[in-house]
Amino acid sequence: MAQHAFTSTDELCVNTIRFLSIDMVQKANSGHPGLPLGASPMAYVLWDRFLRFNPKDPHWPNRDRFILSAGHGSAMLYSLLNVYGYDLPLDELKRFRQLGSKTPGHPESTLVPGIEVTTGPLGQGFANGIGTAIAEAFLAEKYNKDGQKVIDHYTYSIVSDGDLMEGIASEAASLAAHLKLGKIIYLYDDNKISLDGPTSLAFTEDVPARFAAYDWHTITVHDGNNLQEIEAAILEAQKVTDKPSLISVKTIIGFGSPMEGTNKVHGSPLGEENLKKTKAFFGWDPEQSFVIPEEAKAHFQNAGKRGAELQQQWQENFNAFADKNQAEAKLFETSFKGELPENWDVEFPVFPLDEPLATRQASGKTLDAIKKTIPWVIGGSADLASSNDTPGKGEDSFQPGHYGNSNIWFGVREHAMGGMLNGLAAHGGIRTYGGTFLTFSDYMRGSIRLAALTEAPVTYIFTHDSIGLGEDGPTHQPVEHVTALRTIPNLTVIRPADAYETSEAWRIALKRDKGPVALILSRQKLPIIDQQKFAQASNVSKGAYILKDSEKTPQLILIATGSEVHLILDAQKKLEAEGIATRVVSMPSFELFEKQSKEYKDSVFPPKNHNRLAVEAGITQAWYKYVTAEGDVIGIDRFGESGPGEEVLEHFGFTVDNVYNRAKALLNKPS
Repeated sequence: MAQHAFTSTDELCVNTIRFLSIDMVQKANSGHPGLPLGASPMAYVLWDRFLRFNPKDPHWPNRDRFILSAGHGSAMLYSLLNVYGYDLPLDELKRFRQLGSKTPGHPESTLVPGIEVTTGPLGQGFANGIGTAIAEAFLAEKYNKDGQKVIDHYTYSIVSDGDLMEGIASEAASLAAHLKLGKIIYLYDDNKISLDGPTSLAFTEDVPARFAAYDWHTITVHDGNNLQEIEAAILEAQKVTDKPSLISVKTIIGFGSPMEGTNKVHGSPLGEENLKKTKAFFGWDPEQSFVIPEEAKAHFQNAGKRGAELQQQWQENFNAFADKNQAEAKLFETSFKGELPENWDVEFPVFPLDEPLATRQASGKTLDAIKKTIPWVIGGSADLASSNDTPGKGEDSFQPGHYGNSNIWFGVREHAMGGMLNGLAAHGGIRTYGGTFLTFSDYMRGSIRLAALTEAPVTYIFTHDSIGLGEDGPTHQPVEHVTALRTIPNLTVIRPADAYETSEAWRIALKRDKGPVALILSRQKLPIIDQQKFAQASNVSKGAYILKDSEKTPQLILIATGSEVHLILDAQKKLEAEGIATRVVSMPSFELFEKQSKEYKDSVFPPKNHNRLAVEAGITQAWYKYVTAEGDVIGIDRFGESGPGEEVLEHFGFTVDNVYNRAKALLNKPS
């Protein structure tokens, strides 16, 4: 792309973006005017000269992805979407930060077409972009052939000082450089100001030197208002194909306002008088607001028209590709629709009854089967692949020169892995998963929360799910984690009891196209539940089901998840031998159970029967909703101990005898 001189029209367009943004903040009397005033020039150059997009089809698979990692500058993004023709009317800009508007305080991808990911928590967008670039490289390797580039796009982001302070960005940057992801170009809004004051209070490192040490390509733009210099930097970055690029753009926060260069303009409205002074500085009418000059409006339309032409060229190229590669084209279209191929679960394993299996191992076998039939499943583990059972048999890893392989080695980077998974899911055309120990889900909780908020179809493989992991001790024994995950809205948590429930959990995860699923899996081997003698594992989709009922009306209901289901099955035998009619309920997922009808719930837990005992090797707090105040819970409300797993479980009362005794005590309690 050759450089062309910028004109007064371009400056008019930059200022239009600036003033739409600060008018939004002022009308709301809330928001962040500093970033739009300083960063609008770089955003304009990127969107007007480089970004390939079609506002009439925001989901065009080969569009460039733009991520505003500095999500507090959302007003600028909304302004860009409006002027470049996306479905975001000016009236919505005037409702910035108001209840029910499409312009919330930070960008939400589920509200407005053109917002690729939900950002705001700093560093998240940075990691999301790395995930997006991994998806691009993976799909390009799979589909591009015979000179036809079906997938060939960039991931751009505007990142801030705050983004780069967060550890998640460091983790993600390190992996991006290792993977040589040359389609990443990040523009760093280097204004030396954060919310509390100058960054010199806490952030004095040489940022370009740090990124050069990661092996990023780095460029410095010395004047953030110089459109020509910004354009030249992006052109230079595009020429570097084996490294991600960081362009440090020296800007002035709140440029043109009376408070420019200070933290006072970071997160507070300018105020009416200062707003007028700022507009006067740029030669703008101080008395007008939400103005889009006709000259600017006409110019903004050019980028969308260019994008529509690019998409048309791409469609013609794709049609030619499809003529020669019908099977691959069908897979491509199916994957980008978020659908699954025909017979995708035909390879699911059968588990011999005489071979106990840890649910992590059952997950690994199921994942192997899935990858045979769904070629766009890609994911990995945070340096725990052998423990999480995530690598496919004989499968090579996703590495430079081998981008078509589907096993990502994330390294010991749980938080970045979580953020990258969200970017992978947002890209489209793939399904993704990530594995680590359950106790380390804490490291990635911020990313999990955003996956749930944005309905990202991510599958988490959390293994070593209880004190049963043993000798590693309480630092590695999750106690509160399952309960903590259950508190996240729109996250489906499934703790399967055996291999068959595990396969069903995977089936649920892949059929769920909106919202993440967390699989909670055991380290220790568990017996296989005979599908001929007990209720079918397909009932996992109901969240809770009667695994084995008594012949008579039950006096007692035993409830458990995961490895503890086997304890209550054995306890039922002892109780039934004494004539105590006992029902066993496997309850792998609270969230799925809550979606069932009242009639179904009452059929599992009859309202008049409060003789209920729940057993789970974790915090008891959440269980009282189901056992009621009259029931009981065997759990663990303290940290664990180091020792052989079976001994630790016995020490904390996870034995058949203790379940039996607590059940008897429940029946014999005074009425």
